Amino acid sequence: MRHESQLPVEGAAVRSALYAVLAEAFAQPRGELLGAIRSGELARRLLEWTDRLDPPLPGPVDWAALADAGPSDEALPTEFTRLFDPGTSAPPCPLHGGLHVGPQMTTMEEVLRFYHHFGLGPAAGSRETPDPLTAELEFLHVLAFGEADLCSRGEETTSYRLGRRDFIARHPGRGDPLLRAKLERQQPMAFYSE
Repeated sequence: MRHESQLPVEGAAVRSALYAVLAEAFAQPRGELLGAIRSGELARRLLEWTDRLDPPLPGPVDWAALADAGPSDEALPTEFTRLFDPGTSAPPCPLHGGLHVGPQMTTMEEVLRFYHHFGLGPAAGSRETPDPLTAELEFLHVLAFGEADLCSRGEETTSYRLGRRDFIARHPGRGDPLLRAKLERQQPMAFYSE
């Protein structure tokens, strides 16, 4: 149930938790994640946090689709590879923002500047690029968590709020509509369609 007079700290905490679950949902669906999708646990957690958003999501969600891992344990991982995994060639729906709004190097550099501004960066020795959707969602999780923490202590949250707003506008807000359009053309399984 949504709270009509949600306090700023509660709103930031809800967004933080939701970003974390969304980052998990866009990871390779194997092991525990695949089990959480198949059992409906992932959909339940998404529902729990989206139900607490204030304002609410603008449209309906097909919760059954978010619990549909397909007819076998390999169906969803195979679909993930088909749609998103770069492998040896370019996937039809890459999860890297720079491949949608490029040039990729410029996008990656800008994403890194956001991360560094908030004291974050890639793990030492990491060979991952900084712009996959999962990393961007994890970054938004950290920003919303920091906002909730500062708010709970009565401290100023403007830098975290504005950082989150600007990051969304410059990165997932620009790339995700393009990803969504590419995804629709691929006629994905219900989980990825939703």
